[in-house]
This record gives sequence, structure tokens and C-alpha cells, in this order.
Amino acid sequence: MDVGLIGLGRMGRGMAASLVRAGHGVRVWNRSPGAADGLAGVTPVASAAEAFAGDAAITMLADDAALRGVIVEGGLLDGDRRPGLHLSMSTISVALAQDLAAIHARAGVPYIAAPVFGRPDVAEAGALNIVAAGDPEAIARAQPLLDAMGTRTWGFGPEPHRANAVKLAGNFMLIAAIEAMGEAAALAEGHGVTGADLLDLLTSTLFASPVYKNYGGLIAARRYEPPGFNLKLGAKDVGLVLSAAGAAGVPMPFASVLRDNLIEAIGHGDADKDLAALAEVARRRGRPA
Repeated sequence: MDVGLIGLGRMGRGMAASLVRAGHGVRVWNRSPGAADGLAGVTPVASAAEAFAGDAAITMLADDAALRGVIVEGGLLDGDRRPGLHLSMSTISVALAQDLAAIHARAGVPYIAAPVFGRPDVAEAGALNIVAAGDPEAIARAQPLLDAMGTRTWGFGPEPHRANAVKLAGNFMLIAAIEAMGEAAALAEGHGVTGADLLDLLTSTLFASPVYKNYGGLIAARRYEPPGFNLKLGAKDVGLVLSAAGAAGVPMPFASVLRDNLIEAIGHGDADKDLAALAEVARRRGRPA
């Protein structure tokens, strides 16, 4: 397929590499120049409009403001060269997803929300779990691209914003797991047990799942750089969770705790460290005066 990809952060680069490996023609554009340097097999283009064309366009941008700025304020849906479909793979708000679905419908461009679960190394391996919602026919046309980037596509119906709600719910659970491990490690350390020993036990037995094992290993080693997914983005996502919860009338008190702890971590200078550095909040609080 002829594909345009907008957004070459660490996730976007891995996704582009997976698409090239599967034999797709990939044009790429990023807001900052030089992002495609060293990325084999892609064709850099000079504007977002040149990427937003072909059989499909994929966006993997950092947040609501970036996506709205490029797609809506940038007028990409008003141009003559528009894609056969748009796969929006960023983690964005439910509200923006609803707006984008309506805007694309008016423009006559099929819109699919397809946020992903996985860190940059998983994107590079083409092993993401992809949450997709939108018109079933459009998803079927996009399936070769989804198969190139992920091990499984999880369908959640015809309304695109449902995929974004699922992604936010999953990120809430992930951040909650990191908070739980951080507090548990601080408790053990307060009684002379190393956090590493505790987490080795628990992530090998009761909590032997990828999230606990991967993030538990980072917390145990206090290895927070380079980040796979940084604290600043985690704070953004928890803010989106709380906004979506408020819109649905769903109380999420622990999400508020996570938001405050993330703000504290950022205030201590950890914004660009891996999300696992959230565990340092509990460690700092547990230190004797």
C-alpha cells in the first residue's frame, strides 16, 4: 500500500520501520526536521499535506494539540490530495476523537481510531497490540497495515472514540500498577527488604505479567533512562482519563491520586524520565527526615 505517516517520535519510527519491512511504500513527515535520519526505506516529504495522501495516512503525534494543529488547523482535510482513509494511532482525548470522526465524515475521508499498546521496542518489532474502532469496511482495507505493525488488532465497534476510551482505560491500569509497585517496594525497603528482591518475587509469581515484569524490572534497577514512555506523557494521559471520566459521570478517585503523584514527580525534575520513575515518589516520601 501507498502510506503516509505523520509523526516520527520513537513510536512512529518503529511503526514506519515495520511498514517498510512488510513491503509498503512509506512517505514520512515530522514537525521537526531530521526525524527520518537513519530510517531506512522511507521517503521523507516536505509537508504534512504530502504525507496525508495515498491509500492511507497514519498519524502518531504526541497529544491533542499536535494532532488538531496538523490535521484540522493545518487544513489537510480541505486539500485535493486526501488519503483513502486516516488511521489515528495517537493517545488522544475521547472528546477530540469524537470531533475528528465528525470532521472526517463531513470531508468524506474514512476515519479509524487505532491507538496502540506497546513501547518503542515493541513498535520496532511490529508486535504492538492495536485497538481499532471505526467503519468495518475501512478497517478491513487497513488490515494489511495493522498486521504489519501489530500482533493483533482488537476491534471495539463502529464508533472511533470507543478505541480511545479503551486506550485510556488501559493506560490508567498501567500507571496504577506502577504506583502500586512503587508503594510496595517502599514498604519493603522500610523494613530492611530490598525493593528488587520483593519485585523479583512478586513479578515471578502473583504478578507474572508483562506490565509488572517489565516495569518492575525498571523500578528494581532504578533504571529510568532512556525512557520508553516518559512521565510527562503519563501525566497527560491521566489528565485525559479524568476528563473522559467526568464526561461520562464516572468517579475515578485513584486517577486523581495518580495525577497528583505524577505532578510531584515532574516537580522533582523527572518529567523526561521513564514512567517507572513514578516509583520514586513513594521512595522519597518514605525516607526518614
